[in-house]
Amino acid sequence: MKHEAKNFNHLLGKLAGFSEKMLTAHFTLYAGYAKKLNEIEEKLAKADKTLANYSFGEFSELKRREAVAFNGTYLHELYFEAMNSKKTEASGALKKAIDESFGNWDEMVKDMKATASSTPGWVLLTYSKVDKKLHTYIMFEHHIGLPAHQEIILALDCWEHAFMIDYGIGKADYLTAYFAAVDWSIVSKRFEHAMKNQMV
Repeated sequence: MKHEAKNFNHLLGKLAGFSEKMLTAHFTLYAGYAKKLNEIEEKLAKADKTLANYSFGEFSELKRREAVAFNGTYLHELYFEAMNSKKTEASGALKKAIDESFGNWDEMVKDMKATASSTPGWVLLTYSKVDKKLHTYIMFEHHIGLPAHQEIILALDCWEHAFMIDYGIGKADYLTAYFAAVDWSIVSKRFEHAMKNQMV
């Protein structure tokens, strides 16, 4: 399968708090992950599996980095796809789930911001198929930290490239701008889809 970076240029100049310079740089980085994912998959198809081992081997190293490039590609898509210049509302079902899982909407935002302050990586808002509640999780790098049976409904990029061009070390200001740009209608659709896909 050929992985192609999507075009998110429709966001340029439309999101308050996100300069064109910062977004363009971010799009370039995202496209680089898609390019590397294709490269890794092509090399894996040709690598000698008989030489695989824990210490070192071409196949082994490629497998160890495959999830980094994969998640680097698709977490960025989840991030950009859920951004909108217009104010949107969460569905009644999502609001109810947030109230049941966090207490109220403000507590959910507070939880995500606190989690974001705890990592240089990703913060994920997920629907758990285990307890049927919403959770926040930290992912260090792009491939470490997501528990099993979780459906990602919102991905928040906390890597420095996501905010330093505009905010320097002012991560809190970036988070304020981010939550103002979230397209909650998209998040609601993801939530509704997640609820339909329960554990077998």
